[in-house]
Amino acid sequence: MLQTIYIKSVIGSEDIALQFDEDGFLINTDAWSRETARLLAEMDGVGDLGTNHWAVIEYLREMHLKSGGLPVMSRVCRSLSLGRHGVHRLFGSCRKAWRIAGLPNPGEEAKTYMT
Repeated sequence: MLQTIYIKSVIGSEDIALQFDEDGFLINTDAWSRETARLLAEMDGVGDLGTNHWAVIEYLREMHLKSGGLPVMSRVCRSLSLGRHGVHRLFGSCRKAWRIAGLPNPGEEAKTYMT
């Protein structure tokens, strides 16, 4: 079942429709913004996004743009000097980090590695 959430645009006066698939991943990834990330973090119980959160989000988005896939999370942690379980510590799960980064559903196999 698809879910749509409307948020106020910071730029214009119109609301932005965010559409999510049945697994909670953003469908219209072009609608993602830093404000969207803040909203998703609040919805997922992550809380305020700090410097390390944004570093992970930007890294995930950059790697997804380059490869189209899910990077190995231990590499993400190592590249950003976050310690072995840095993404889990910051977001609670890799799945939440991916979702907050506004990236599309990575597929069934990838989701099994996102716990």
